[in-house]
Amino acid sequence: MNPQANLIFITSLLLGTTITISSNHWIMAWTGLEINTLAILPLISKSHHPRAIEAATKYFLTQAAASALVLFSSMTNAWHTGQWDITQLTHPTSCLILTSAIAMKLGLVPFHFWFPEVLQGSPLTTGLILSTAMKLPPMTLLYMTSSSLNPTLLTILAILSAALGGWMGLNQTQIRKILAFSSISHLGWMAIILIYNPKLTLLNFYLYAVMTTTVFLTLNTTKVLKLSTLLTAWTKAPSLNTMLLLTLLSLAGLPPLTGFLPKWLIIQELTKQDMAPAATLISLLSLLSLFFYLRLAYCTTITLPPHTTNHMKQWRTNKPTSTAIAILTTVSVMLLPASPMILTIV
Repeated sequence: MNPQANLIFITSLLLGTTITISSNHWIMAWTGLEINTLAILPLISKSHHPRAIEAATKYFLTQAAASALVLFSSMTNAWHTGQWDITQLTHPTSCLILTSAIAMKLGLVPFHFWFPEVLQGSPLTTGLILSTAMKLPPMTLLYMTSSSLNPTLLTILAILSAALGGWMGLNQTQIRKILAFSSISHLGWMAIILIYNPKLTLLNFYLYAVMTTTVFLTLNTTKVLKLSTLLTAWTKAPSLNTMLLLTLLSLAGLPPLTGFLPKWLIIQELTKQDMAPAATLISLLSLLSLFFYLRLAYCTTITLPPHTTNHMKQWRTNKPTSTAIAILTTVSVMLLPASPMILTIV
């Protein structure tokens, strides 16, 4: 893609995100979401492959429907209360419509079907933007309206997302699809705590974004798209693959690593809110996700599984690992001891 065009699209993404995050009026928030959608479409379809065009079309249709629902929700609220302020969303019907619209924007179950398909049809760098930056504006809208939303509905959506995100990722061989289902199950953890402690939702989102960015950038460096190529990629950059192993385990939420922090805090908060059954259920459902993370981790570094076909080993690269990956990997793996400081900030 032309560098000037690329710069325009990235700037538009930043502009749309900034407008949505900083706005108080529903129309401005909607404008920011629309700018974001239009800016990401050329980045999805830039390879001109039929799969990429299909992904861009699916993305456009779902996001357009979700934006229309956001607008409809805010207009219904304004009709009944005379308020266009985002934090003044008080009408029950508007709250229900907004919850479903944001769920569609984020890819929460049952509006998740577009996300794995779009991620599979996109390049890794665009997939990274879709999984992290594009989820920030809808998350901020959820954060701002969290006091008005229906807790039962959000808990149901969250548990379904954790269940289906783990279950549907089990037999996938394409890494982008596995990361899409991983994103859906993480969104379940964010949604379940939103009503009770919105700051924990944001903390979970930030840590998820850091860990996912690390995984995507590492995969982009080693040019890996599916499990069969991941099996032989360890010879290309052994130290980088070892760190990818730790990042994947962190993303799974295993204790000594960064990813355990948000899960621990969310379970603690749910227990304080007398929601121990929900906490138990979502914790058990995260074991499904743990299975495919362990599968990825196994393929990343440990050994080649026994098979009859001879895989060609890849040449080791002499390129040094980028500073961004080094910093992100360190944060993704070693942030748990700093949790008291993080909690004082949050």
